[in-house]
Amino acid sequence: MVWSNKQLPVSQFPYLYKIFHFSNRLLGFYKGIVPPILAETPKRAVKFFTFEQYQKLLGYVSLSPGLTFSIAGLGSGLTEAIMVNPFEVVKVGLQANRDTFIEQPSTLAYARQIIKKEGLGLQGLNKGLTATLGRHGVFNMVYFGFYFNVKNIIPVNEDPTLEFLRKFGIGLLSGTIASVINIPFDVAKSRIQGPQPVPGEIKYKTCFKTMATVYQEEGILALYKGLLPKIMRLGPGGAVMLLVYENTYSWLKENW
Repeated sequence: MVWSNKQLPVSQFPYLYKIFHFSNRLLGFYKGIVPPILAETPKRAVKFFTFEQYQKLLGYVSLSPGLTFSIAGLGSGLTEAIMVNPFEVVKVGLQANRDTFIEQPSTLAYARQIIKKEGLGLQGLNKGLTATLGRHGVFNMVYFGFYFNVKNIIPVNEDPTLEFLRKFGIGLLSGTIASVINIPFDVAKSRIQGPQPVPGEIKYKTCFKTMATVYQEEGILALYKGLLPKIMRLGPGGAVMLLVYENTYSWLKENW
């Protein structure tokens, strides 16, 4: 929640202490937690499953292994984005509801409210889809491309501990670099899906126009708001995911 709120305009987001102060309970830190819980497991499954499938499809094309990893990552990210975007719209909307004196709607009730009011299209439950496509597509392209290319360059270590550290270190760098490169898309997504500065007036509409507006009005650093918590989550988290993926994939190949 900290990460998303930091990416909203200064006049829109509550800081950590404000969240805790106004809600006066620990649950204030976990608004909008249900959508990511519902989406996270299938999202990760889609990420790695489609990455493998795109690799197989690209095997019919004459590409270098390095380029194949990056393009397969891009494809998996775009597929993942289409699946996860409705959950993101609901999550950002719930987190942006700062009026603690009004009962917080449930996840399903809020999703129904969006569909009833705005529909299922790009102004409703799929608002900000282009920014989400950019966020996941760019992240996965760099994440998978960097990891597998660098891993193939650095020699394998026979010592299990050092081999683990080798893979973990490359995975950590992969998640960190991908986060730095894709965060402008993340900021744009949060602005588009979050509350607009002036009620009833849509300021943030499209992905690149939103980036340009943020840059012109707030400066280049505004496009990197929330970078530190994102790196803290997706740096080590990205390394762990890749290690689990590789070990699970190897085990399944051997036993199935």
